[in-house]
Amino acid sequence: MSETPPTTDVATSDADLLDRTVIAVRAAGAALRERFGDVVRYETREELMQALAVNDSTALDILRPRLTSLLPKAGWVEDELDGGALPPGEWWVVDPAEGNVNHLHALPEWAVTATLVRENRPVLTVVHLPLTGETYTALTGAGAHLDGRPLHVSGTADLGLSIVATSQARPDEDEKVVRRVGSSITGMLFDALVVRTAVPATLHLTNVAAGRIDAFWQFAGARADLLPGALLVTEAGGQISDAEGRPWTPQSDSFLAAAPGVHAEAVATLSR
Repeated sequence: MSETPPTTDVATSDADLLDRTVIAVRAAGAALRERFGDVVRYETREELMQALAVNDSTALDILRPRLTSLLPKAGWVEDELDGGALPPGEWWVVDPAEGNVNHLHALPEWAVTATLVRENRPVLTVVHLPLTGETYTALTGAGAHLDGRPLHVSGTADLGLSIVATSQARPDEDEKVVRRVGSSITGMLFDALVVRTAVPATLHLTNVAAGRIDAFWQFAGARADLLPGALLVTEAGGQISDAEGRPWTPQSDSFLAAAPGVHAEAVATLSR
């Protein structure tokens, strides 16, 4: 993480920044798409980490100079496992290959994301899926969109009729968190219609924003996992909290995004 930056004097509107961020993220996605295809084989954890780093570098070599040119004084966060509050000012929070391990395994669930955070609040976000060409965007106060079309969360009002999802927060998670994840999945298997479990978190959250699934939850987690989807879901009319219904911040130890009609039921299930 870079040193604490002063707040940037924004010379262009946030809407214009969003448009320019879309261009940068799509360019990075195109570079990763060219690398996608065969399963990447590895025999050790070190070889896995090296393969992941190559993908990250491929996208960052495009993203970092382009986004830095838009806001030269903004800070920069590229560690997808980093969490907690940011220092004051403006920061780019990026995940150059969200779902990177899926990319290595020739699975389609991966994306490139970039989120501008101002005084610890997400201002704009871009989530691009290079294999489909889809681009999800959100701007505070201006709604969430998929390729320019407005997004709205589902109108479902019964958790028993809902599709819900969760994601693994990180490898080598604390045993207490792992057991909490397991018990929450069991609870949702009893209370919801269908439970989906997969990485990455961001793609589940795009589905919540688009009304395809009704709720997503995760214990622990990182800024790059959750900030893009949090803004998308909020701007699409959804509710964001921690798993017990309290206001969510990057310091929270759990996260819940849901359609308003099932949020309270989801909190009840996850709080048992």
